[in-house]
Amino acid sequence: MEAARKFASNEFPKVARECDREERFPMDVWKMAGELGFMGIFISPDYGGLGLGYLEHAMVMEEFWRADPGVGNILLAVFGSELIGAYGTDAQKEVWLSRVAGGKAILACGITEPNAGSDILAQKTNAKRAGDEYVINGSKQFISNGSIADAVLVMCVTNPDAGKPTDRFSFLLVERDRDGFSSQKLKGKMGIRASDTAALSFDDVKVPGENLIGTDEGNGFRQVMNLFNANRIIAAAQGVGVAQGAFDRAAAYIKERVQFGKPLASFQGIQFKIAEMASRIEAARALYHKAGWLLDHNRTDPGLISIAKLVAGETAVRVTDEALQLHGGYGYMDEYDVERFYRDAKVVEIYEGAKEIEKITIAREILGRG
Repeated sequence: MEAARKFASNEFPKVARECDREERFPMDVWKMAGELGFMGIFISPDYGGLGLGYLEHAMVMEEFWRADPGVGNILLAVFGSELIGAYGTDAQKEVWLSRVAGGKAILACGITEPNAGSDILAQKTNAKRAGDEYVINGSKQFISNGSIADAVLVMCVTNPDAGKPTDRFSFLLVERDRDGFSSQKLKGKMGIRASDTAALSFDDVKVPGENLIGTDEGNGFRQVMNLFNANRIIAAAQGVGVAQGAFDRAAAYIKERVQFGKPLASFQGIQFKIAEMASRIEAARALYHKAGWLLDHNRTDPGLISIAKLVAGETAVRVTDEALQLHGGYGYMDEYDVERFYRDAKVVEIYEGAKEIEKITIAREILGRG
């Protein structure tokens, strides 16, 4: 993690404020990260990766978000490689995993739709088989890397008449240059503005049958549930990272800031805040570490993963709020990083499963309901 921390602390501050204001993806920093191996952490060495686990990937994500959440989201350039690695064909792995690991390609996952966010089964984007091709029609919303990705793994309805609703879906890989595919960059986000987010449209987009992820149709729902298990751990690491980054800055500030003739850090009320913030961060970190370790050892615990995501998201919001408060009026100004961290933190409670969904998952796991 020392290498990740050094890279992020050296490179991210150079572009963080500019990329936030311009809502611009830090392409040069992403390329550097790829050259250093950060894009291939869990990708097999057979395809140029390091062959480590999702936990190590999450720990690097924490360090990146600790330096700057918006720029730190360059690590999401691999989003979708999890599906290719687990379910893709040898040809798909050879083409895409090697490029992603080397920082030469960006992937995206097209799951959320305008009227189907948390309700995965309500998705309507469809792919109809026509000979050796699929023809895709529909739209996706709030897609990370959507306007810059070289390819998108799109969740589509391929079996509308399946007996079980969960058997209706499949993932298809759609290259950016396919006719009928378009993307629109979304601007005006509250936070992580350096991270690309887009709306996608598919108008009779044709892809070959070999672009199906997996050997058979109808496995998309099970694939996406496994994807969520991994990426909710990543999101939890993001929450810990933004909280730790805000905490670091607040701790440094109160040691220097003098009020009533004393450093702020000398007041017991301030010390209590620092103690509470540190405790929340350590608890959230321990949760995602345990959940990630279990996942990497084939002992996936969806309930614990949701607990880690829930606690980390709430920790991110709570700690960044306290960090800004400790800065007083200065924290409200964009010349201080804590203002940006405060805006960035909220997304952890929303994406990869809103906190309400996490609570439902936790309760079901405990009560044994489907």
